[in-house]
This record gives sequence, C-alpha cells and structure tokens, in this order.
Amino acid sequence: MKSMIKRLATCGLASWLLAAALPVVAQSVQITDARGSKVQLAKPPQRIVSLLPSLTESLCALGACERLVGVDRYSNWPAHTKTLTVVGGGLDPNIESIVALKPDLVLASMASRSLGRMEALSLKVVALEPRTYDEARVVLQKLGVLLNLPSAQGADRVWASIEADMAKAAASVPEKIRGQRVYFEASRGPFAAGENSFIGETLTQLHLRNVIEAKLGPFPRINPEYVVKLDPDILMAGKRSWSTGMPEYPGWAQMRAVKQGAICAFTPEQSDVLVRPGPRMAEGAQIIAQCLQRLAVKQGKSQ
Repeated sequence: MKSMIKRLATCGLASWLLAAALPVVAQSVQITDARGSKVQLAKPPQRIVSLLPSLTESLCALGACERLVGVDRYSNWPAHTKTLTVVGGGLDPNIESIVALKPDLVLASMASRSLGRMEALSLKVVALEPRTYDEARVVLQKLGVLLNLPSAQGADRVWASIEADMAKAAASVPEKIRGQRVYFEASRGPFAAGENSFIGETLTQLHLRNVIEAKLGPFPRINPEYVVKLDPDILMAGKRSWSTGMPEYPGWAQMRAVKQGAICAFTPEQSDVLVRPGPRMAEGAQIIAQCLQRLAVKQGKSQ
C-alpha cells in the first residue's frame, strides 16, 4: 500500500511539474473593423497606439489607459494621455514613430491616409470611426472584445453610465426651451452637425429640433447663407469656429438668434467634449443643457 501511495504521489508531482512547464495558451481575439476587415490578434493587445481622440477616450473608459504607448496630437483626455508619445496627426501620422513604439495594435480613423502603409509594415491596424450613438456603442463593444473584457465589465457598463447621465441632462432642459430650432456648427467651414450625427442625436434627446436635416448627412459642409434662410432660434458653436464667441459670417448679424443673444459659444475644452463620439457624450449633453438653462433665464428677463 505504501509503495502504491508513493507511486501515485510521484506521478501526481510529475504531472504537476509537466503542466507547470507547458506554455500558457493565450486567448486570441478577433473583430471586424469599420472597413469590413477581419483583424485577429494572438492575444489581447498590451501596447496600443491610438490615432483618434474618441478611440483614445473609449479605451481609457474601458480601463485600459495603461496599455496606450502612443497617441495622436489631439488626444488630450484623460490626463494620462498627456504623458504619452505623440505620433503626429490621425490623418497623417508619423509612421516611423509608431513603428519605434513596437505596438501590437494601432487604432485608427477610417479617414487615415496611412492604413495601407501601416499594414504593409506588418502592424495590426483596426479602423473605427463612430459618427452616431449606435456606432459609438459598437466601437465600445469591439474594443471590449479586443481587450478580452466581459460585457458587464466593459462596454455595457460604460454605455449604461452614458445613458443614465444623458437622461439627467435631458431632464434639466427648461420647458420654455424645448422644441426650439437649433443650428450646431461642428467645425469651421462651416461644417454643421446634421440630424443623424451623434451631436444631432444629442440635440434630439435634449428636446431640441435640428435645422440641418438628416438627408444632408451627418456633418455636411453648408453655405452660410443657408443658415440665414433657416433662421434658427439658437446658434451653437465652439470658439475655434467663432473666435469672438459670435458668428463671423456675412449676414449673420441680422439673424434673430444673434440679435436676441441666443448663442451657445463653447470653450475649446468644452468643444473637445462635444465633438468626440465616445464616453463623454453625456458630459457634452450636460454642457449644452447648462447653456440652455442660461438662455431660458435670459429669455425670461426679456419678456
């Protein structure tokens, strides 16, 4: 009996030692990006370069900021991103700088002109570019898959928080402002935020009506005279578009919204939040709601 126990113990120890010596099989991850390209990694990425601020912020919201080793020049939130290597712009990044960082994944915009070149250098590239709420949620889900996060820990948690905060922002919009017609300038050009863009969806959730119809596209470039004809109740833009905080296009000074001071001019920091379709969308809604509250007070005093 003793000899049998000894043999079993020896076999058990040998089996344990053999198991310990075997390499751990990493779990591969795979997604289909916005191009329809299937990207497969042998294991979840640990060194990531992000070339789009909304992707940078989404990655950090999922708890993976520490995996970032490089970002584009416009990625500036959260604070940790300011300590990382900057690899140029999202559209025309410095490829040599990216290669030097030895990333196992590069997150890029669909509009980047360097996708093919990076892939030719054997870099794993995932192209994602959310323009609507649905697309922003899909991006979070895809990033969660790449990071090998359970849904409850990843995209679902972040999205639930966005929806809860969005509802709070919507509830805070004064009744007298609801239903008013709004023009939102996303960037100078002017490029407007259309009804079916994520900014347009935010305006809808805040009980506002967007004067830029969905048929014009998410972010159409428009003629400034077109806005004059639409004559919106409220004008919104960042100070990067209107450096003085007031519209600077010919003829706009005569618009009703300008005469009545129904203008939301957002700071550069606020604009960063507002124009990025990621985890801070609800914060953007709150920024707009706060301006609407101020306009409601102003309208009350003028009556």
